[in-house]
Amino acid sequence: MTMRAADLDRVKALPLFSRASPEVFRDVTAGAFLQRFPAGTTLLMEGDTVDFLYVLLDGAVELQGSWKEKETTLALLRPVSTFILAAVVLDADALMSARTLERSEILMLSGEALRRTMRQDADFGFAVAQELSGCYRGLVRAVKNQKLRGGVERLANYLLTQRVRQGMRNPIVLPHEKRVLASLLGMSPENLSRAFASLSSYGVAVQGAEVSLGRPDALERLARPHALIDNHMPPPPGVVGKAESERWTTQTGRTCGSVLG
Repeated sequence: MTMRAADLDRVKALPLFSRASPEVFRDVTAGAFLQRFPAGTTLLMEGDTVDFLYVLLDGAVELQGSWKEKETTLALLRPVSTFILAAVVLDADALMSARTLERSEILMLSGEALRRTMRQDADFGFAVAQELSGCYRGLVRAVKNQKLRGGVERLANYLLTQRVRQGMRNPIVLPHEKRVLASLLGMSPENLSRAFASLSSYGVAVQGAEVSLGRPDALERLARPHALIDNHMPPPPGVVGKAESERWTTQTGRTCGSVLG
């Protein structure tokens, strides 16, 4: 659907566009659409030509990769998140598939308009570079988490992250199906079940989508969260992009463990 004035105001508030001049904002949003998709919608497939930059404003999106008969979850996105930005900047094919996990509202920006505006305006080009840098650092964190930790440690850190993101509530609610969570953590569903069972001695109790953390201090001692792998940023009061999320750990100068208790 064509964007209304109210939609444009929402988009202008996004970190990627908040400092853009009216002329730059007009140029980069030329031909943009704000679309609402039902759950289970495939937005693009890996190998597809990428014509648009996607910005998730509401809902949830799963990024997937596949090889032969295997599929894996690469990332689970919540607002506000850009995705396929690197492919758009390079005018290259998508390396990931994307599908909605729930009803989602997504801004679609012309890739050609974005590249043209980056060439014409250095400040906007720098804003895009910052967003890409935030995405890259998030990828490095994910790779370190997969390669340096066992499955039980990965699950423990995931639960601690959700505890912070859900306002230190107890129990927390798993935001995704356990099948999706297992893939995200690099585990089979059976290994995820065994990992949850292993955490029972640390006060973790599972009932459906609810997970009680009866002994969070003990869970933290097992997980050993670290600021150079984990980013336990509390829920922000406003709209935050990938760059702002990555700056948080550096600006606070605190380890992740110091914000969990």
